[in-house]
Amino acid sequence: MTRQMVRKIIHIDMDAFYASVEQRDFPAYRGKPLVVGGSPEGRGGVVATASYEARKFGIRSAMTSKKAQQLCPYAIFVRPRFAAYKEVSVKIREIFRRYTDLIEPLSLDEAYLDVTVDKLNIGSAITIAEEIKKAIKEELSLTASAGVSINKFIAKIASDMNKPDGLTFIGPSRIEAFMEQLPVEKFFGVGKVTAEKMKRQGLFIGKDLKQLTEHRLVQLFGKTGKFFYKIVRGIDDREVRPNQEIKSISAEDTFMDDLDRGEELDDWLSQITKSAYKRQQYYQIYGRTITLKIKFGDFKIITRSQSFPIPIVALEDILAVTHQLLANADLNGKKIRLLGVSFSNFGEVKLRERKIADQTTLFPQD
Repeated sequence: MTRQMVRKIIHIDMDAFYASVEQRDFPAYRGKPLVVGGSPEGRGGVVATASYEARKFGIRSAMTSKKAQQLCPYAIFVRPRFAAYKEVSVKIREIFRRYTDLIEPLSLDEAYLDVTVDKLNIGSAITIAEEIKKAIKEELSLTASAGVSINKFIAKIASDMNKPDGLTFIGPSRIEAFMEQLPVEKFFGVGKVTAEKMKRQGLFIGKDLKQLTEHRLVQLFGKTGKFFYKIVRGIDDREVRPNQEIKSISAEDTFMDDLDRGEELDDWLSQITKSAYKRQQYYQIYGRTITLKIKFGDFKIITRSQSFPIPIVALEDILAVTHQLLANADLNGKKIRLLGVSFSNFGEVKLRERKIADQTTLFPQD
């Protein structure tokens, strides 16, 4: 790369965001194992996030509250306050905008920033990341971790390396050696199923992937193989896109054990639907088309969808649709490995409908 071509990318990821906001706002929670989402005594639901005190017991996001309660019987469970988290997220974005307008939010608590040319002519992406972290700590009483590199993929991985309150820089000269030693499960976007498939092929670290041709990677992993071929060499040309048009919003989860149709599968579908719905709320767009994705134990995938003349706003209506799509799907007695829910065909929502959507709780009282 020439000097002119090298980008300066920062990935900012808030530390245990929901839990940290709760601990900031409610001193009684500080220093204690706190679980946001689910319910106490394992009565249902999944963990949205957990404080670092809770993570010491092995509690992680997307874990069932029943499992979380088993790991830490005296953990404190609280329901999410998404309005509060969004308010804080807006303030974080305001801090970002002091340095650049090239901001690509990924969720309420993380974003990419392109500071190749920054507003304050600081020039150093590391210095900018330090200043952003300092502002978040002093103004919002929260901590963030930052990854700095020349592309989005490496910056994303770097931000997770020294949490909490970390800052990691991976420069151009280090990237290929870094990627060669990176375990495949640490590759952003590689889930448990793909990681297992890689390991069955004898692919455990980036160096192993690097030995394969692009053609062979495509044979093994489809079009994603082309991405693996480039990224293991540190090549990621994706731009930070602040105004990227959103064509679909989705959430999915792969189960530790394949599931039969039943109450446990229904519970998982509800939580996945709520996760996708939360993302719609963040972007304030709502879809006319709802699609259910089902992957079976033999890796065959089917989809079922339903479209409507107007956007579907109410969570209870969306839940009814996704559960009906599952009920109508012919599973042929197969067990299910993955469920996914996506929204597309977005449309205008009237003010009254938008208010209803904003007020819909994602974790309703039983």
